Amino acid sequence: MARKAKTVARKTKSAKPAKKTVKKTAPKAKKIARRPYSKADIKELRAHSKARTPVEKIAKLTKRTVGSLRQKAMKLGIGLGHQR
Repeated sequence: MARKAKTVARKTKSAKPAKKTVKKTAPKAKKIARRPYSKADIKELRAHSKARTPVEKIAKLTKRTVGSLRQKAMKLGIGLGHQR
């Protein structure tokens, strides 16, 4: 019985330098700047509710998000947008 010789392939090092791995960090989340509602803000919100001003327009005027305005209106028991 003749044995077959196993050929072993040798890995040769390439001429290119190895790539350095750089850890990528996630971008830092922007800190939320929360502003409390003043009595004047609440008064203005009630006036806009009575005037049936669109929520998007109120948001631009008061520099608050639509969600923030809806949440505050819900807590105050007044309707905004489709809830009137």
